[in-house]
Amino acid sequence: MKRLTTMALTGILLTGGVAAVAQPSQAAPARQAAAVPGTVAAQAAAGSTGKYYFLFDKNQSNPTKSKLYFMKSVPGKDKVIKSYRAGSGNGSKDECAPMRGWLPNGSYKVLGHEKRKNGGRNGVNGYAVHVQDKVCKNGRTKRTELFIHSEMKPNGQQGPKLPGKDSPYRWDGARDYYSYACIKLTPAHIKDLFRTADRYGWPKQLKVVS
Repeated sequence: MKRLTTMALTGILLTGGVAAVAQPSQAAPARQAAAVPGTVAAQAAAGSTGKYYFLFDKNQSNPTKSKLYFMKSVPGKDKVIKSYRAGSGNGSKDECAPMRGWLPNGSYKVLGHEKRKNGGRNGVNGYAVHVQDKVCKNGRTKRTELFIHSEMKPNGQQGPKLPGKDSPYRWDGARDYYSYACIKLTPAHIKDLFRTADRYGWPKQLKVVS
């Protein structure tokens, strides 16, 4: 699928109105935050996911600088409500590599969300959005246990800093955008995503494009 362009965003903004873009807590990524889905991706998602939906655009240059969008379906090109830097996978672009590669392209049902998920030390904790499993392009390998989440304690708070170690309960920096496949946001951004969904209505679908 073709990459997204600033011109495509301009068309979205002119058609659907000015988008509110969340400011990343990390340094701005190489791609502009405004580089949102162009005609192909937007039209593929429009009208198929209800009024609001999540759209994850994978960055081929740097998977940890991908983008998650909270989108609204409108006539023509859809409207961006919020935009967040996000990562998926450990840097691998092999969608059929369990525990390493990023999410396969396609549509996913949003199965639910919670603010106090307790997945333990090696699991997903706190604010989490659960999406359905997906069989990758080889037609055999199923990617499972897929969430939109961050790194925090089950109560949504940050754990203590561990000198010289990466805490599973604390966002320690840009390296925490890496995951086993899930879409990861900073703690501030996942909480803003929840507030946005509570305000506008919870999406029932996630669309993954590249």
